[in-house]
Amino acid sequence: MNWPWRAKPQRGGPAARAEEPAGAEQAETARRHAIEERWGGQTAAWADWLARSPASVDLYLWWQKRNDLVPLVGEERYQVRLAELLSRAAPRDLAVMGLGCSRRVDRACRAPEICGQDPEPRPDGRPYHRSGPVPGACSSFIDCYSPHEIRVRFNGDDRHSAVMLLRGGPSRALLWVDGVPVLEGEWLDNGGHWLDERFFVIRIGGPDDHPEQGYTSIGQWLYDIVSLLVYDAELRIPYVLVPGPTENWRDPVVEVRDGTVRVYVDEGAQAASTPDREFPVGAPGAG
Repeated sequence: MNWPWRAKPQRGGPAARAEEPAGAEQAETARRHAIEERWGGQTAAWADWLARSPASVDLYLWWQKRNDLVPLVGEERYQVRLAELLSRAAPRDLAVMGLGCSRRVDRACRAPEICGQDPEPRPDGRPYHRSGPVPGACSSFIDCYSPHEIRVRFNGDDRHSAVMLLRGGPSRALLWVDGVPVLEGEWLDNGGHWLDERFFVIRIGGPDDHPEQGYTSIGQWLYDIVSLLVYDAELRIPYVLVPGPTENWRDPVVEVRDGTVRVYVDEGAQAASTPDREFPVGAPGAG
């Protein structure tokens, strides 16, 4: 016989279940309030993304604590680790950092409620470069205020990224593509671009002995005649293209078409289909 006073109490009845959503909502509100008090309202707006991103918290803390960490580990080690974390990051991780983006380079994201959403594929399925406010955040980010001068540019589907630390000048600038250091010791331009979502193209210092070499116009980062890096992110092949004495690459243009890389002296030469240099994709030593 089951005596009434020996019956086990039942849990999760209608009253208890009604209280659960309210309790969860109160706990989430308290969590958001605690984040806002400790880290500020901008960070609290990204709380959901911080909780589920595999890289965001590590990058955010390394960036926020840089004034404490640089004396502890040294400037060089700080920058190397920063580049490693940036190379693992998704666009929303950089938005959480507070970097400027392709929409506004001079301030942090002002629309986390939009940019924090998962990216939406285009109806035609093709990748594209985002400029926000847009789900998934922008495709490029710029640091205007720290001495590292970070530049990060993602390709259209976010599978590849190029990370630069400009550090004040072309001779000190550093580049990583998909986490791999590229062209250490070379003079680098203050930015590059993705071509066909696979090739990262950036101008680098041209040959000193080129007959047309000299100082360029004000506002340019490099000397007058430039060389080019075309980095194949799929095959991890860097093509370093150096102009010969008759190739006056002041404003060169690169295109990839039908499995062939072509370099033109300028946009006019591209329109006229008169390349200075061409080689098949994947060709070793093509530079």
